[in-house]
Amino acid sequence: MSADPVPGSYSDEAARTAAAIPASLAARMGAAHLRHRIRVQVEHAAQAFGQGTTYFHLENLDWMLRVFRTGLRLTGTYAWGRRNARAVRLTENRVRMRRWPEALRGYRIMQISDTHLDLDADLLPILQEMVGGIACDLCVLTGDYRARTWGPIEAAAALNTELIRSVRCPVYGVLGNHDFIEMAPPLEAAGARLLLNEHVRVGCEDAAFYLAGVDDAHFYLAENFHRAAEGIPDEAASIMLSHTPATYLKAAACGFDLMLSGHTHGGQVCLPGGWPILRNARCPRALMAGAWRVGGLAGYTSRGTGSSGVPVRFFCPPEITVHVIEPAD
Repeated sequence: MSADPVPGSYSDEAARTAAAIPASLAARMGAAHLRHRIRVQVEHAAQAFGQGTTYFHLENLDWMLRVFRTGLRLTGTYAWGRRNARAVRLTENRVRMRRWPEALRGYRIMQISDTHLDLDADLLPILQEMVGGIACDLCVLTGDYRARTWGPIEAAAALNTELIRSVRCPVYGVLGNHDFIEMAPPLEAAGARLLLNEHVRVGCEDAAFYLAGVDDAHFYLAENFHRAAEGIPDEAASIMLSHTPATYLKAAACGFDLMLSGHTHGGQVCLPGGWPILRNARCPRALMAGAWRVGGLAGYTSRGTGSSGVPVRFFCPPEITVHVIEPAD
């Protein structure tokens, strides 16, 4: 069953989008949130300048990406970059959390981020083999499942559903700035529960934590930390999924213990030593890749599992991260 939560409030294109959203998902999101997200994707998804937290969106300039790809081929570095983009590493990150239950010591959370699988479908079997062999208690997806920020979603949805079905533990995720809301139903049908300014309780009666997620805060400006955090007990351990690390101050203010993000790709094309040439998030450079801490908030920004724009990487390998969580002494 699908329904427009506010009949007559959309343009024709937006109304068709709203009609494709299951009523249960529309109810979870709320009418205002759904209406906002649909209007942004209908009116601004292909916009290269303006909208969101940064003025310039390189991924929406096809001609610039073609120039970059051509330059790499002329210099003989394109094949090298392609090999780098498929050499996905398994990274382990150990986290100590003050409120983490002793009974859950050693809890393992696998993070997959920024797959952009329709940009390089040959990456899928590589990832399927990896995730099928990783023993974890939980898997989280931190957004950006497709290559473009506009246009058809079917190829990306199909590839990512295959990846999700390869994971051997419960899967939760959030949407990123590349993701239309229509991607949520097929991803959830594949077994990934998306958290759109929501939270869930994970664990058993005696040992549990809260996992929350916000909608994209980079381009759609659709995050609502207060709604996501509402009802989480003060004494409970809590983890936030946010596509961009730029929301770190909001996560800290709401009392989350850990925030897992992606979006930055760690720069993707970096100078030797992993120094990013371009930054696409309004946050300190230290939060652009890997583990970080701001006050009582621990965080990790994935370098991305796939690639954006052009399927190459330099001095910034893609990764799947396993976070091993233990209680602080």
